[in-house]
Amino acid sequence: MVVPPTGWSRQSRIAILDGCARHAGWRKIPNTYARHMADYDAIVIGSGPNGLVAAIRIAETGRRVLVLEAAAQPGGGVRSAALTQPGFVHDVCSAIHPFARVSPAFRSMPLGRFGLEWVEPPVMLAHPFDDGSAAQIVRGVDETTGDLGVDGEPYRRLIGTTVKRWPLLETAVLGPLRWPRHPFALAGFGIHALRSAEALCRGRFRTPHARGLIAGIAAHAMLPLDRLPTGAVAIVLGAMAHVAGWSFPSGGAQRLTDSLAGYLRTLGGEIVIGSPVRSIDDLPAAHALLFDLSPRPFLQIAGHRLPGSYRRRLERFRYGMGIFKVDWALDGPIPWINERCSRSATVHLGGTIEAIATSERTVWSGRLTEAPFVILTQPSLFDPSRAPSGCHTAWAYCHVPHRSDADMLARIEQQVERFAPGFRRRVLATSVMRPADIERHNANYVGGDIAAGIVDLGQLFARPTWQTYSTPLRGVYLCSSSTPPGVGVHGMCGYFAAKRALREVLRD
Repeated sequence: MVVPPTGWSRQSRIAILDGCARHAGWRKIPNTYARHMADYDAIVIGSGPNGLVAAIRIAETGRRVLVLEAAAQPGGGVRSAALTQPGFVHDVCSAIHPFARVSPAFRSMPLGRFGLEWVEPPVMLAHPFDDGSAAQIVRGVDETTGDLGVDGEPYRRLIGTTVKRWPLLETAVLGPLRWPRHPFALAGFGIHALRSAEALCRGRFRTPHARGLIAGIAAHAMLPLDRLPTGAVAIVLGAMAHVAGWSFPSGGAQRLTDSLAGYLRTLGGEIVIGSPVRSIDDLPAAHALLFDLSPRPFLQIAGHRLPGSYRRRLERFRYGMGIFKVDWALDGPIPWINERCSRSATVHLGGTIEAIATSERTVWSGRLTEAPFVILTQPSLFDPSRAPSGCHTAWAYCHVPHRSDADMLARIEQQVERFAPGFRRRVLATSVMRPADIERHNANYVGGDIAAGIVDLGQLFARPTWQTYSTPLRGVYLCSSSTPPGVGVHGMCGYFAAKRALREVLRD
C-alpha cells in the first residue's frame, strides 16, 4: 500500500470532496462518503484515454477507483471545445484516431452504449501535389493499389501484407517489448519496418505520388525521415487506414472521453475534475497509484520520493519537436483543387518526399521552415454536428522546434492556399496554439511535443526506462503515452499498466 508519509491533509480532503460534490451535482456531502474517501484500491492521476482505460480495467475487477484530473474537463489530449465561435466544435488536440477502433482495450468496452459513434469518411487520406493531382488511400487495399499505377503492387506487398497479418502483429505493435506470440510474422514486418522512411520510399516506390504519400504518413513520427523508426510508423499508420479506417468520433473527440468516463462510472469509478495534484504526499492511501503523466510532470509530483538513479534516468528522457496548431471556423468547405481532398477527413500538405523531408529535417535542427509539412483535418464535411448549417470547421498543425514561440499561422494558411486557392476568404474566425499553449493545455506535452517524448530507437523500446510502467516505488506506476506502446489514442498504455498493478499489488 502506498501511504504518504505526511498523510492526507484536511485541506486536500475538503478540496477533493468539494470537487466530487460539484461534479456529481450533490448539494450535501454525505458523512459516510467522507469517512471512506481514503478507501480506494487505486487512484489514477490524469484522465486522458490511458488514465481512463487504466481506471476501467481495475474497476472491472470490482475494486474502488478514483481518477483525479487537474483540468476542468476530462480527456487529456482527447477533448473538444468551442475554440473560435459558439456552435463550432473543435478538437483541442487529437482529431483522427487510426488506432482507436483496433485497440483491444476499447474493443472490450461497450462504449457504444455511452454515445460513441464512429464516422468513417470515403477517403482515409488525401495528399495533393502542385500539378493538381492527389494521391489517396481508401479503405480497400485493392482500390488503393489500383490508383497508384506502377507502385500499386509494391504498396500491396508493403502495406497490404501488414493489413493481412495484422491479427498476428497486433499484440506486438500495441504492447510492450516482450517475446512475440507470432515471431515469424513479426520478423517479416521488421525487415521493412526497421528502415527509415526515406530508404523505404526510395527503395520500394518509383513515382512521386507514392513516395510523397508514404512520406507524409511517416512524418507523423515527428522525426527526420532519414531516422529510424519512421519506416515502421509509415507502415503501421498506413495499414490502419485499411484495417479499421482513419475514423473520428461523431460530435467531437470529447465523445470518446465521455463514453469512457460514462462506462467507468457504471463500474463505480469516480472522476474528480479541477483537482491538480501538487505532490504525491497529498494523495490519500491506496494500494496502487497510476500516473497518466509523462516523466517531467511526474518528477514534479513524485521526484523527491524516487531513488536518485531512477530520477536521473527520467530527467534524461528526451522530448522532441513541438507543434503549432490552428483551428478555423469557416463559412463553407475548403475549396480544394482536387476533389479527392474534399472526400477525406485528413489531408497532408507538403507535396513531394523531398519537400517533406527537408521541412522535417529543418525543424529537427531547431530552425523554422517557410514551407512546413501540414497535417489538416476537416471533420465537419462528414459530421454536420460540428458547425452551424452551411459552415465548417478545420484544424491543422505543423512541427516547430521544441518550445518555439514563432507564429506559423501565415505559413500554414499559405500551404492550404497552395492546394485550395481562396481558402482564406472562407475563414470566419481563427484560434492558434503555440507549443507553450499546448503544454498548458496538457502538461504531458512538454515543449509542445504531442508524442510525449521522442520516438526514436533509443526511446522506443525503453520508454521511459526499461522498467516501463513500474517505478522503484511499490504500487506506483506510469501509464501515459510515454510508456509502451507509445503515442496514439488506443488506451493500451493504461491497459498494460493496470494489468501490472493488478498482478503486483492488487492481486488480480
